[in-house]
This record gives sequence, structure tokens and C-alpha cells, in this order.
Amino acid sequence: MDWFTPENIVAMVAALLGLLVPAAGASYQLRTRRGKRVGHRVQLDTAIGGTGGTGDDGAGDDGGAPPNAPLGLFTDQLGMSDPTLVLLRVENVGTTGIADTDYTNPDRNHGLTVVFSGRRVRSVEVIPDPKAPHLLGHFVPVEGKGGLQYGGNAIRLPRVPLNEDQHFKLLVLLSGGHAGGRIDVRGGIQDGKVERTRSMSVDDKPPLFSKVALGTTVVLAVCLLTLAGIVVFRQPAPPIGCAAGELKVVGSTAFAPAMRKLAERYEGECPGSRIRVDVHGSNEGVRELMEADGGLTAAPALLAVSDGPKPPSFTQLREDRIAIAAFTLVVNDKVGVGNLTIDQVRRIYQGDVVNWAELGGPDLPIRLVSRDANSGTRDLLRRRILGGQGEPAFTSRDCETRNSPQDKIIRCELDSTTEVLTTVARLPGAIGYSELGAAVATKGLHPVTIDGHAPSIQAIGDDTYRFTEIEYAYTNGAPAPGSLTSSFLNYVIRGNGQEVLKAFGHLPCYTPSGLRRCQS
Repeated sequence: MDWFTPENIVAMVAALLGLLVPAAGASYQLRTRRGKRVGHRVQLDTAIGGTGGTGDDGAGDDGGAPPNAPLGLFTDQLGMSDPTLVLLRVENVGTTGIADTDYTNPDRNHGLTVVFSGRRVRSVEVIPDPKAPHLLGHFVPVEGKGGLQYGGNAIRLPRVPLNEDQHFKLLVLLSGGHAGGRIDVRGGIQDGKVERTRSMSVDDKPPLFSKVALGTTVVLAVCLLTLAGIVVFRQPAPPIGCAAGELKVVGSTAFAPAMRKLAERYEGECPGSRIRVDVHGSNEGVRELMEADGGLTAAPALLAVSDGPKPPSFTQLREDRIAIAAFTLVVNDKVGVGNLTIDQVRRIYQGDVVNWAELGGPDLPIRLVSRDANSGTRDLLRRRILGGQGEPAFTSRDCETRNSPQDKIIRCELDSTTEVLTTVARLPGAIGYSELGAAVATKGLHPVTIDGHAPSIQAIGDDTYRFTEIEYAYTNGAPAPGSLTSSFLNYVIRGNGQEVLKAFGHLPCYTPSGLRRCQS
């Protein structure tokens, strides 16, 4: 028979294996996963540094970091003995979704309890399933009730609904014990069970191939090599959730560096998309969006980004909260001042202090390098730092000399954050303000702390650093499902764009600490 060729035999064997192996696996899965099952497994349990501070887990008398405090993650947790880090995965390993009412814990606000024998819980970070970022919302307490709570050696978990194969992870910092100690997950599921599962650690020796498994692998490899050529030369499909088209981003110049990087990343992951960032200030961007026709012409879709909320009268605009952005005061490197109090900042911007020598600095005239009236950053400085008072009048065109001899101070206005930073870096005695990421990347100037507080993710989250603002994204009504505007917003707020925001020093709203700030 012509059909009975070696090629067809190999193809038939591969096809049979392709049918039988998945069928056997599915049968095994159905037998072992039937019903409602919550699994938990420890994916990491390791020491993270030397002993720091005293044996009672307390900080030193001066509140500073002890000599041997562990560095890296959780640097705010000082003075711990035997610090360890645990990564615990909790997942639905059954074949049925689990609702919040399925948990049998008498506490109506919590479902499971994680107990670390011999250790004390110091801090917890929740890592949601990338396919289900909405799970984070269940860990935030509502009116002081529910949510994730911890104390002593235990973590109390909320009643998190989990669809089949959904999971979340807990990254836990502990002290007072050693890695590898007993970890129990207590609680129950109605008509189901909570069970410990197992994943191979980096120290485990992988099992050897059986003869059957090795033979099956070799046969299937032949089939895969045949298909490899097709895969290599085929045009890859874009990731799920991508959209093609054109989008124009207007608004905040302070947030422009992050938006340009987000646009670049999205275009790289989603072929057929073109996102142009053309910014001239928060207020101007929102006005441009208001004057647009809502997409009734062939012009690109429009998205406006603003440092702070829109005017209340712009009711037709739909808002999305992106992140809490950090801003900073910056001074020329020749000034040599590293910290200013709120009172000193206000006296500078009221014109009461005109030389740095009055604040313990060098004998240099103070030059105020400011933004124009379209700037959301300028308005933020007025609201958050200057107590609602505006800046002095415009007195200089070149930021170096006064327009009139009668002018008490030197103050100029520029159109963008980039212009402010380059001017401050160029002029001795100059002071200005900017988004944090751009300021840190500019040579010739340095950020100053305010009342001793520096911008950090923790300080932004708990609002101890004043110079921050929610970044808003505005659209002319709700964007159409499947549109580039809708897809890009989802990428920025809930998708891979979160990592870009963190790299620029911003706290994404769709994180536990970000949710608290953005919803307040």
C-alpha cells in the first residue's frame, strides 16, 4: 500500500499519542481534582539576611537601622532577628468555582488562616493571579472590616472567590524563627476540602524519565520539529487584548516620560497600533479633549492625562485613575541645600526670602523657575505645598534678570517640565519643581526633601510625603469596547504597564496601597 509509508506511520503514531496522552491526563485530573478544593503550597521559604538589632525584634534606641539589618526588600522593617521570607501560593485546584459563601469559617469576614509556627509576621504583600487582578480588591478592608489582617504568627485571609485554576500568592516577611518551619493553612470549604499541594523547589532533584515517557517524548519531538518550520515563518498573532489603530495622548508634561514609555511598550507588544504623545500641560490637554468631537471624524482617538482632577463643569468627560505620581522641588547643584521645611518653601514662593544665604546656603539670589498657567504641576504645588496661595507675579523673561529694577524677586514661567529642569540645572541659585522620575534623571540639579521626607513608594502610599497627586486619564465618554483607547487604558492601569509606572517612581492605583490612596 502506498499509504503505508514511514512518514505516515510516524504521523499516525504521533496522532495516537496526541490523543491518548491528553485523554489519560484528563482522566487523572478528573479523578484527583473533582469537586471544590483549595490548595496551598510553599514556593519559597528562605533566610534573607543576618540578625539585626535586639533579640526582641525592636529597633535601636535612636530608631535607626541596626548594623546587621537585612537589605533589599522590606527595608522599612528594621531591627528583626532571624528574618525569613516566605512565598505561599493559594489556588483553586478543583473542578468547581469557589464562592465567598463556601468557606466554613464562623468569622463572616475571613475564610482561611495561615499560621507560621515559631515565627512572627512582620509584613505581607499580595500578588494576584495575572489573569484575575481584580482579586486584589478583596484584600482591602471596608470600613475597618474584612480584608487581609495579620498579627503575631498568623494571617487572616478574606473570603476570596476563586474560579477554577485561579490563585493568589502571599509574600510574607517574618522574624524570630528559622526558614523551613511549620506552616499551616486552617479553614474549610463546604462540600470540599483545603489541602496542601506540592511544587518542586530549586533544591529538589528532578525525577528521571521513565522508558515510556522518554519514548513518547522522542516521538512527539519528531512531530514538533516538522511543525517548527511552519511556526517560524508564520506571522505571529498579537496578544489577546491588543487593538490596532491610532491614539493621541495629550495633557501633563510631567507625566509625559512615563506615557511615552508606556506607548512604546504597547506598540511593541501590539502590532498595528500607533500611540502619539503630544503634551502641553494638564489644563490644556483637558480643554482640547472637551473641544474634540468625541470621535465623530476620522481624527485619531484622544486621551488626556492630568495632574489632578478635571474642573467639575466638564461632566461629559469620563475619568480613570492611573497612579499616584510623586513630584519634587529641585535646586541647582551649586545651592547645596538638601532639605527645606514647608515654612521655608512658602517664604521663598511668597518673595520673603530672596537669597539662599538667608537659609544657610551660599550667597546666591533665588531664581524661581516656574510652569505656566496650563500646568497641573503648578496647581499641585499651590494646593499641596503652598497652602492654597499662588506664586508671585512673573518678573523675568530669561529667568536670569528682572524685567524691572523694582521687582523684588526673579521669577519666570516655562511651557514644559523639560524646560524647567534644564533651566534649573543651568542657572546657579535656581529652584523649580518637577515629576520625580524626570528630576532624578537630570544632571546639574538635585531634589530636596520636604520637612525631612523623601518621596518613596511607602511614603506615597501612606501620604507622609506631601508633594503627590493622583494622575487621571480622561476620555470623551466611555471608550468603545475593543478600541485602542480601551485596550491601552487597561494595559496602563491593570496590565504590564504597572511595571513601567513603578520604574518611574509612581504607585499604581491597582495595588493594595494604591487602592487606598486612589479611592480616598
